[in-house]
Amino acid sequence: MTTTPAPIRCLIVDDEPLAHQVLSQFIGQTPGLTLAGKCRNAMEAYEYLAQQPVDLMFLDIEMPLVTGLHFLKSLQQPPKTILTTAYREYAYEGYELDVLDYLLKPFSYERFMKAISRLPATQPAPPADADAEKYLLVKERQGLLKVPHSDIVYVEGCKDYVKITTAIKTYLLHQTMKEMTEVLGRPFLRVHRSFIVAAAHIRMLQPDNVLLQDSTLVPIGSSYRAELLAFFKK
Repeated sequence: MTTTPAPIRCLIVDDEPLAHQVLSQFIGQTPGLTLAGKCRNAMEAYEYLAQQPVDLMFLDIEMPLVTGLHFLKSLQQPPKTILTTAYREYAYEGYELDVLDYLLKPFSYERFMKAISRLPATQPAPPADADAEKYLLVKERQGLLKVPHSDIVYVEGCKDYVKITTAIKTYLLHQTMKEMTEVLGRPFLRVHRSFIVAAAHIRMLQPDNVLLQDSTLVPIGSSYRAELLAFFKK
């Protein structure tokens, strides 16, 4: 007789309602995870964990009264923890505390799943709607906007941000090019250290550039040329 593993109990500790909404959605659509509780600050989390231990904690860093890092340091037996923050500078200190991963807000569901996969002996099953359209979450004034992968023409690196260009609009996202390459995957191609393009939007390969369907020219980096040619020869 096959037994079903118990779901991984998750706790959200964050003072932002929007973060609660996004994490609740991601946890809810991931088989093997269940949302055990939500706390708005470290004091609420202390009380919750004293009564109901959890398997995994999503912990914000910048919170009022007690920061997430101070809270984590104070726990004698902390649960497995994934830090969620808008501030990249805390990454080193977070990893010194042996956290599973460091999610930089705003993050996509694909990046969330990569963090979950770091759980020991845990490989979450793909969601039931794995064939549904993939998307990025981009922070706008009104909230988080879904930008489908299929709408993206190319991505350009701009220091600590990436500029996502679609046919009708551009968006800024606080992520690295390396992270975007992992999140988007195929059929997106890294053609330059500062550019990722959607294969479907490529009209022509030139010696030093990629010509897109809208006549945009994107430079080809010398270290990416061989992989790009190999992709199209297939």
